[in-house]
Amino acid sequence: MSLDNWSLKGKNLVYCNCDFGCPCEANADPTHGECTGVIGFQIDEGHFGETRLDGVNFAATYYFPAALHHGKGVMQPIIDERADEKQREALFAILSAEGQPPGTMFSIFAAIIETFLEPLFLPIEFAFDMATRTGRVAIPGVSEATSEPIRNPVTGEVHRMTIVLPDGWQYKEAEFVSGAARGTGEIAFDYAARHSSLSYFHHTPTGLVA
Repeated sequence: MSLDNWSLKGKNLVYCNCDFGCPCEANADPTHGECTGVIGFQIDEGHFGETRLDGVNFAATYYFPAALHHGKGVMQPIIDERADEKQREALFAILSAEGQPPGTMFSIFAAIIETFLEPLFLPIEFAFDMATRTGRVAIPGVSEATSEPIRNPVTGEVHRMTIVLPDGWQYKEAEFVSGAARGTGEIAFDYAARHSSLSYFHHTPTGLVA
């Protein structure tokens, strides 16, 4: 297993039921007390040892009864059905966080998720356009979510909201947008005009690359 020889570069979409701005990024409690939604990744360039991961998508629906740092989360992993056996094994090895130091994204997930539901292998539709701040993650029978720009409630004009996190573990910079998400699998949710984000990522065994 190539636990110290892997890299994932690509695009990330996040949806949660909080108001625009995501209180988690300010170490505050979720808007409605709990946090639930879906997260999707598109790997543009990736490898795990000799196994290429270019073009593979993965996603997860999730639920936390309180702020993320309190843990006790539930997560349903979904792996692109197009991934072959070696690619699945590679992604599971990365997601396990084995050999990764504390503070990396996958090690944080491993620490705050108490219950991992059985992984699903399904088609994952992933659309991402940073220029228009739009996106979509759709997984049949599990979840469908869309992103669009936040708009001024008076004029209807696009309202941009960008965050920079020099010490971020999921992203260093992201566009905050308006998301609508529905979960129809084991983790259920349904909301609109709530927090969503678009970002680029480059994760390695030692963490997020700036």
